[in-house]
Parts: sequence; C-alpha cells; structure tokens
Amino acid sequence: MRDFDEVYKHEWPKVVATLMRDLKDLDLASDVTQDAFLKAAKHWSSGEWPASPGAWLVTAARRIAIDRIRRTQNFDQRIPELRRQLEVSALSAGASDHGLVDDRLALILGCCHPALAPEGQVALTLRIVAGLSTRQIAEAFLVSESTMTRRISRAKQKIAGANIVFSADRRHLLTRLGSVCSVIYSIYNEGHRNITGPEGTRGDLCQEALWLAGLLEELVPQEPEVSGLHALLLLSDARQPGRVTNYGSLAILAEQDRSSWDTTKIDRGLRCLASAHSRGRLGPFQIQAAISALHSTAPSFEDTDWLRIISLYDLLLVDNDDAVISLNRAAAIGHLKGAKAGLKAIADLSDRDRNRLASYPYFHACRGEFFLAVGNRSEARTALEQAAALSVNETERTHVESRLNSIGD
Repeated sequence: MRDFDEVYKHEWPKVVATLMRDLKDLDLASDVTQDAFLKAAKHWSSGEWPASPGAWLVTAARRIAIDRIRRTQNFDQRIPELRRQLEVSALSAGASDHGLVDDRLALILGCCHPALAPEGQVALTLRIVAGLSTRQIAEAFLVSESTMTRRISRAKQKIAGANIVFSADRRHLLTRLGSVCSVIYSIYNEGHRNITGPEGTRGDLCQEALWLAGLLEELVPQEPEVSGLHALLLLSDARQPGRVTNYGSLAILAEQDRSSWDTTKIDRGLRCLASAHSRGRLGPFQIQAAISALHSTAPSFEDTDWLRIISLYDLLLVDNDDAVISLNRAAAIGHLKGAKAGLKAIADLSDRDRNRLASYPYFHACRGEFFLAVGNRSEARTALEQAAALSVNETERTHVESRLNSIGD
C-alpha cells in the first residue's frame, strides 16, 4: 500500500483507537493522530515509506502525545504508561496491535453512545472514526464550519461530562449496535436524499457510510443486522448511477436505465444479505435489504415482484411504527393493483401517519402521480404543487415541476 489516501483511510481509525486506549482522552487521541499523519505526509513525500505505515503512525502519535503531556500537570501519571507503550510498539513494529478489533469497535460504540444527541453521534463518527475534517463534514451537511465545530464540541463535552467509557465490552455490544447501525444509515440517507450535483447524491457521505458499514461488519461479522445494513447500503448504492440522467434531471425508479446499475455492488449486497439470513435472526435492516434486493434484481419496473415487496413491508411494520414505510407499502399496492388501489391505500393510512407525512414531499408526489394515472388532473396538480413546495433540492423540485407542466392548463 503506497497511496497516502489509502493509508489514511485504512490506518486512521486504527491509530485513533489505539491512542484512545492509551490516553483515555478523545480530543488528545484525535489531535495527535492528525499530527502524526501530517508528519507522515512530509516524511514519506520523498518515497521513503516505512515497512509498516500503521506502526510508524502509532509510534509517531505516541511521541507527539508525550510532548504534549509534558506541558500538563498530570505528566507524572501519564508518561510512564505511554513510554511503556512506545517500547512495546518498538518491539512489535511488524505485528498487528493486540486487541485492535476491540479498540476500533470501542471507538465506534463510544461515538454512537445513546447519551449523545443523534446529530452529535453522526458528526463525531465522521470526525473520529472516518477521519473527515470538520470543514468536510460541515460542507456535506450544508452548515457552516463553526456550526459543525460546536456540534462536535458539544458531543465531546458530553462524553467528558458523563464520563462515557470507550469500551467494546461484549455485554453491552448488542444494546449499542442498533444505535451504531442507525447512525451509519442516517449518514447514507443524508447523502442519498440531497441531490446537489450531476452524480445525483452527495457521494462523499454515501461512500463514508458504505465504508463504515463494511468496517462494522469486519469487526462484528457474527451479527446479522450489521450484515443486513451493509447489504442494504450496497444494494441501494448500486442503483445510484441511474438516479440522474446525463442531462442532470432526476430519473424515478420506473424510468431508470438499469444497465447503468453497478452489478458488482448488487452481487456483493446479495452475498451480504444471504450471509445475514443464514444466521436465523431476522431484523429490520435485513428486511429492508430484501426489499432493495427485489428492486435491484428485477429485469424491469413492470416485472418487479410487488406482491413479495408488500409482504416484506407488512413484516417490517410489525415492529416499526413508521409512516414512510406505510406510504411505501401503499405505493407498492398501487404498482401491483393499479393507481386507483394505490390512492385507496394512501387514503386508508391512519390519521397519525397522514399528519406525519404532511411535510414529506414524496407523499404528495406519490398521490400526484396516482391522480395523474386515473385522469384526475385537478387533484394531481394540487398534490404535485405541494410536493414542489416541499422539495428540499433543486433537482427534485425541477422534476416535480416538469410533471406539473405535463398536465397543462
């Protein structure tokens, strides 16, 4: 491995996790890791790479930490242990760090601790685990760098104030994994739904989420929901190339060029899903991945197995009181039985679901398309106008407006 970007991606979480274990200080661990990579960029620029970049980075980070701790009052308590770690790393420079899997898992579990606000979990995971800069995260979420800095600082202060321990204790693993999976999924969704460029997604966030899901599966391969999450993201991401046309306009699923889909990712996703199902413990991410698999493997929109998709939505709704899932089920009924049945299924949604969906543009867009299909142009126009008003990005709004223009006067 002699590409610095690849080394950064591969080694960053390992180095931060190792230093976090040594220092028990998240700020210091991430800061000295960043300084170690800056030092590496200068030292390795001439092409003189160490035999083990990871071991070099850990050693450099520990030395930087010692220099910093020398200037603090707790020098006597912390330096001896760090010096011992330096001696250990010098003796085993070519070997993998003992307990590294647990160190990295502890890092992820800590960043996704349920005591942190969801936005803090997401920001901290991207900053500490994925190694994105604060500016990169701010740009991805369309907020100012100062806003994101405060968000990350609040999360770190919460960790310090609540004395949150970064541990991969297997007794707590199952209760925390749900939060971790939800954080990774929300990162992917943020990238997926915000269409801002010709590629149709903020691909940086989508790719970070895919990488995080793959890392989590590597760390806990025995957990079926982790594999289910990875499968879901792979299968969803495989269809991304078809979401936007060559002219920059949105292509809905029925209109997408399926030959543009990434078959390699589809195959990987199907393998992850099969692996998850083989463990005999079904969960919501696996069910969602199964729905995505049916979409990804259908030869055409018309040939989609809508009946199975509806049954999977029914299964998903057993333990998920989610209005969007209910809407997706109603849409699937419309695709299976016709627009009139789809409108009835939407009308049959509970009042609570309809209230929750009132500000959701896809709810109105779905109604508008079904009204168009049954020839009710007046209701179609009203629904599509609501969808356009609620759309959060230009590409989606342009698509809805083009549908409005097709109605005519």
